[in-house]
Amino acid sequence: MNKLLDIKNITKKYNTEDGEINAIENINLEVYKNEFIAIVGSSGCGKSTLLNIISGLEEKTSGTINFNEPNLKIGYMFQSDCLFPWLTIYENCLIGLTIEKQKTKEKEEYVKSLLKKYNLWEFSDKYPSCLSGGMKQRVALIRTLAIHPDILLLDEPFSALDYQSRLAISNDVYEIIKNEKKTAIIVTHDIAEAISLSDKVYILSKRPCTIKKMYSIDLKENQNPIAKRKDKKFMEYYDKIWESIDTNV
Repeated sequence: MNKLLDIKNITKKYNTEDGEINAIENINLEVYKNEFIAIVGSSGCGKSTLLNIISGLEEKTSGTINFNEPNLKIGYMFQSDCLFPWLTIYENCLIGLTIEKQKTKEKEEYVKSLLKKYNLWEFSDKYPSCLSGGMKQRVALIRTLAIHPDILLLDEPFSALDYQSRLAISNDVYEIIKNEKKTAIIVTHDIAEAISLSDKVYILSKRPCTIKKMYSIDLKENQNPIAKRKDKKFMEYYDKIWESIDTNV
């Protein structure tokens, strides 16, 4: 398999008024092309911090991050959809290209094709206030895909949705990522979500977090996340991961 990302001995320390806080300690992680990886752990253990370091939003204290392809591009999908209310859906999808000064006719056509393919084109001239929470998240994903990222980082992207919407949209997002042949890393506190979406689940310990365990998820191929939850092996993974997660940080 083609390795895209190699993370070695990543450590993150913060200096506070009360002294030094060690948030992350010696994280090692490899990411291969077209993998869908989930990172889980108790609240506050450092999941989002790790994602921010991979994206470059935060500086690591020590360790190395090696991208094994030249000019490898990362897209980030946050907890909030972060859509601009004064821009139309189409304009929101183009904002990343506009900021990077990469807006071309070809890339605009690609965005239009995504909106049509994933049933959002009829809303392209509407504003975010007209959309449901789940539809906004689909728009946010298309905006992220517009810049043609090699790796997608997803930080609790469904946490603001109600349970039914969360199931439906995680299903949609999974299908989009697989259809577009993207590599993805998702941070989530939802064990069922992690199992149903990913190829591998990494469990972080309490702070300072390290990788406590990794499970390769082997469920039936060509199933969407909702169908995977019905697989007889699903609960076996759930129980093992639940037992591995620290309940106190």
